Amino acid sequence: MKKTLHAVSVLALFIPASAFAQSYPTKPIRLIVPFPPGGANDIAARALNTRLPALLGQNLIIDNRPGAGGNFGAELTAKSPADGYTLLAANNSLITNASLYRKLPYDPFRDFVSIAMIATSPNMVVAHPQLPARNVKELVTLAKSNPGQITYASPGPGTSSHLAGELFRSRTGTNLLHVPYQGAGPLVVDQVGGHVILSFTAPIVSKPHVDAGKLRAIAVTSEKRWQGLPNVPSVAESGYPGFDVYVWVALFAPAGTPRPIIDRVAGDTGKALESAELKQRYAAASIDAPISTPDSLAAFLKNDFALWDKLIKTQGIKLD
Repeated sequence: MKKTLHAVSVLALFIPASAFAQSYPTKPIRLIVPFPPGGANDIAARALNTRLPALLGQNLIIDNRPGAGGNFGAELTAKSPADGYTLLAANNSLITNASLYRKLPYDPFRDFVSIAMIATSPNMVVAHPQLPARNVKELVTLAKSNPGQITYASPGPGTSSHLAGELFRSRTGTNLLHVPYQGAGPLVVDQVGGHVILSFTAPIVSKPHVDAGKLRAIAVTSEKRWQGLPNVPSVAESGYPGFDVYVWVALFAPAGTPRPIIDRVAGDTGKALESAELKQRYAAASIDAPISTPDSLAAFLKNDFALWDKLIKTQGIKLD
C-alpha cells in the first residue's frame, strides 16, 4: 500500500499544470482587497464581481483586509496556497510600498504573479476657486512666487495622491506644502472649505465637487486628456511632457500559481471588463476599464516601480 501511495505521489509531479487547470475553478475564489470598503480598490473589485463569477462558473468572495497601507492583505495573499483560489486586488501601493518601507513581509515581484489590470483613473490637479491660477502655467508661476505658501492635501503620506503631488513638485521645480489627511473624506471637506488649496486626487474623490462648481480642475495627470473631463488639459500637454500618472487596481496571485490558471482568470477578466454593465458601473464611479495581459501588466509594473522608486529616494520619503 505504501509503495502504491508513493508511486501516485511521484506520478503527480509529472502531471502538467494544465491538467490541474482544466477543471479550474471547482470552488469559490477568495479575492482579498487590502483596503476598507468604499475605496477605489473595493469599488473595482465589487464591480468585477458582477460579471466575473458567471464567466468563471464560481462565486468570487470579496474579503476586505485593510491595514498597514495595504501590506496586511498583500502579505496574506503572498502566503496563501498558489492554487488560484486566493487572489489579490491591489493598487499602486503594492509597488510603492517596496520603496516607502525599509522592510516588507513580501516582495512585490518575487511573491506575486500578475494577472490583469482591472481599473485605472488619472489623478486630477484640483484647486479651490479662491486660487487665482486657472491652468498649470499660472499655477507654477504663482507657486514659484510664493514658495511654501500654497498647500496641497493628500489622503495620507505615501498615497498615490501624495506621490503625484511630489512628482509635480519635482518636475515643475515648485515648493508646495504637503498637508496629509487621514483619508479622502476629510481632505475633500477641508478643500471645499478652502482650508487647503490644492489636491492631486482621483476623479472618484473630487469630480462631483468639480461638477458642482465647488472645486476647479486645473489638469489631469495622465499623459493625454481624460475622457471623463475632455475639456481639462493634461499636465503633459501643459508644458511637462512625459508626465503620466494614474491610480490603478490590478489582480495578482501568489507566486507559483500555474500559468493556465493565470491565463484563465486574465481572459475572463478581460471579457468582464468589456461588458456594457461593467462599463456603466465604472463610468458612474469615474473609473476606466483597461484591457491587459499578464505579461503587459508585469512589464508595466517594472516601469512604474522605477519611476516611483527614484522619486521616493530622491525626496527622502519614508513611512517607517
